[in-house]
Amino acid sequence: MKKGQVYEGIVERVDFPNKGVVQVGEGTVIVKNSLPGQKIKLSVNKIRNGKAEGRLLEVMEKSSLETGLSCSRFGVCGGCIYLSLPYEEQLRIKEAQIRKLLEQALSGRKSGWRWEGIKGSPRAYEYRNKMEFTFGDEYKGGPLVLGMHKRGSFYDVASAEDCRIVDSDFKLILKTVRDYFGERGASHYHRLRHEGYLRHLLVRKASKTGEILTALVTTSQSPWSAPGTDRQFETGGKEDLIQGFRERLLCLEREGRLQGRFAGILHIVNDSQADVVKSDRTDVLYGQEYFYEELLGLSFKISTFSFFQTNSYGAEVLYETVRDYIGDLDDGGAGDHKKTVFDLYSGTGTIAQLMAPAAGKVVGVEIVEEAVEAARRNVRENGLENCEFLAGDVLLVLDELKEKPDLIILDPPRDGIHPKALPKILNYGVERIIYVSCKPTSLTRDLEAFYQSGYEVEKAVAVDQFPWTANCEVVAAFRRSEEPYQAQDQ
Repeated sequence: MKKGQVYEGIVERVDFPNKGVVQVGEGTVIVKNSLPGQKIKLSVNKIRNGKAEGRLLEVMEKSSLETGLSCSRFGVCGGCIYLSLPYEEQLRIKEAQIRKLLEQALSGRKSGWRWEGIKGSPRAYEYRNKMEFTFGDEYKGGPLVLGMHKRGSFYDVASAEDCRIVDSDFKLILKTVRDYFGERGASHYHRLRHEGYLRHLLVRKASKTGEILTALVTTSQSPWSAPGTDRQFETGGKEDLIQGFRERLLCLEREGRLQGRFAGILHIVNDSQADVVKSDRTDVLYGQEYFYEELLGLSFKISTFSFFQTNSYGAEVLYETVRDYIGDLDDGGAGDHKKTVFDLYSGTGTIAQLMAPAAGKVVGVEIVEEAVEAARRNVRENGLENCEFLAGDVLLVLDELKEKPDLIILDPPRDGIHPKALPKILNYGVERIIYVSCKPTSLTRDLEAFYQSGYEVEKAVAVDQFPWTANCEVVAAFRRSEEPYQAQDQ
């Protein structure tokens, strides 16, 4: 097998997160973005330590599993991976992937841990409550497009008008905004030349309350200054262009074309060269910079850049699972003692607030200051007085905390727990720890440190919050073992 060679083969399985495994006679090749049972043509682009990776060139024959709904941009857009499969088949694949990861990581352990399968999202379609659309062109010099980056491309954008994972309000707002700026000849931002005006459209919609927050992200440049721009619209000026954007959106609500309603319409100026949604300046064109969502009887105030689970329906399943895994906080307590809970990597404090009614005190630690402020606002509005939220890196904040926890909940970012923070967490020696992981490979990486500290996995379950993508959450319950850990002979 040599780099650059082209092969045909059948995808035997897909390992986490989206690694198709193909036998090509001379060995195994890993090909991303393929599906089990597909006959594909691939090009070998990397061989290292006896392992080969390939690039998908063509799907020659569909898999017999591909009997689900799809959209016109499937395979072009960089979002969904499993959209052509029935949802039940996607769940089966994800469960098998994650169970295999955990079984491999726990192989040889004495722990009698229990695998509890996978919980699906209550909604498989139209579940997203946040989307960041990008302005661009589908091909060089083509008409204005608003959508998602094409798979494997930093520059090209694919339209998302019939996207299956958002509801009709998202799609109507997207089409309205694209048509409006296309009619007025405004330029999109060229990420290579750093020229142009239109960058992103951020749309957030509360699944339960129906409130919508929409933010247009542009540069401070002239909308008509980029090469090739139709300058006949420049006379009205930038201010008129932005006010027209506002009015075009509000017309959708006045005409009753939206299912939800606008809580706020914003204009964000971002001159950073990085292709991220951030603010140098934010102007409120209508309403305010926040909206409200409801989860499990609690109300959450969410601002433009606040972290919040992108699937409100799936989030309720996830948090109910965490609550079930924690069980009775008074169990095993002495007398009237109510337990102190540490919620580390607490985000906007959702889990902390769910634990508050049964706990003596909940301490949340989160590095994103805006998320901490949101958590503090939310506990006040929900009438909870036993939650404290601290802004800072878990690695450093734990050195300053005087309280000692009875229970620890971990919900780290995708990269997992900092390797220097994990020993500090485990050194508390609490009886039980609940680990919520949005990247199962980060969880399996951390398992060795847990076992070295005397913890064993009791049970684990997958929770699918991201239908059609390669991502999935895992909740694992750890209990401190009465027997000290002993390294096994190799």
